[in-house]
Amino acid sequence: MFLKLLIAVVFIGIVASLAAGAGFLLRDDSTSRRLLISLKWRIALTCLLIALLLIGFLSGELG
Repeated sequence: MFLKLLIAVVFIGIVASLAAGAGFLLRDDSTSRRLLISLKWRIALTCLLIALLLIGFLSGELG
């Protein structure tokens, strides 16, 4: 149960980072680095999500 909750929280974090990145793209000027930082967070969270899914399937909790 804890793993499913953690996966949901990470997924919500990915969506929030995507929304923040879209906002930074529309509002900031070309010298701002906030869009790049948002992309880095999104990539890191996606890697974490894939790892959590693999752990869940291999342990039998998600399958």
